[in-house]
Amino acid sequence: MGEEKGGFEPKIVGFTCNWCTYAGADLAGTSRKKYPPNVRLIRMMCTARFDPMFAFKALLNGADGVFISGCHPGECHYIKGNFYSRRRIAAMRTILKQLGLDDRVKSYWISASEGVKFANTMKNITEEIKELGPNPMRDKIL
Repeated sequence: MGEEKGGFEPKIVGFTCNWCTYAGADLAGTSRKKYPPNVRLIRMMCTARFDPMFAFKALLNGADGVFISGCHPGECHYIKGNFYSRRRIAAMRTILKQLGLDDRVKSYWISASEGVKFANTMKNITEEIKELGPNPMRDKIL
């Protein structure tokens, strides 16, 4: 059965910082800010722990989109963790561009007090990935 464009609901995997974005997601929930249920969060202590292979593996295993989010630059609980993450994400983008998947991976800086921003960002990501349609790499590699 093929998925119709209107009926397509993307699967999105989010890698989030424990101290900022994950707490922002919690604030969005406790503040009853609605956002699509398409997003599955994976909590990391810091985005510095993000390995680009996490994004590749998520995309190859069926995710339609990936996002990485942590503390604003200069506000990391581990001093420079988000600067390391930012460098890794930039390097990863060169490979993603060659694979045609660059538009499917997003990165944001969302603090613990930005629950509304988190909810709005999740709505925007979901809409952007819906527009792209299903991941062309899904189920291509065993």
